[in-house]
Amino acid sequence: MQRRDFLLLRVAADREIELSCEQLYMRFVDAQVDGSEARLFATLATDLADVGRVRLVDRSWLASADFKRQLEIVLEQFRGSGGSVSG
Repeated sequence: MQRRDFLLLRVAADREIELSCEQLYMRFVDAQVDGSEARLFATLATDLADVGRVRLVDRSWLASADFKRQLEIVLEQFRGSGGSVSG
């Protein structure tokens, strides 16, 4: 299984991916149980280094403040390196 498959990133076009907030939130909840939240978001940041654009889907799952805050940190780093986020 590739790492992208693990995080459920889907390639939408050249250097563009779709990121399901629902699926990532489910991984986040699991990570909270075993204390691996930092590793989850570090892996996501590493995966985003290979793309230029991220399209977030299922944004309603960002209602959890802690989840949203941690995802925003990764997305800000992504934007800072020249990437763009839509959705």
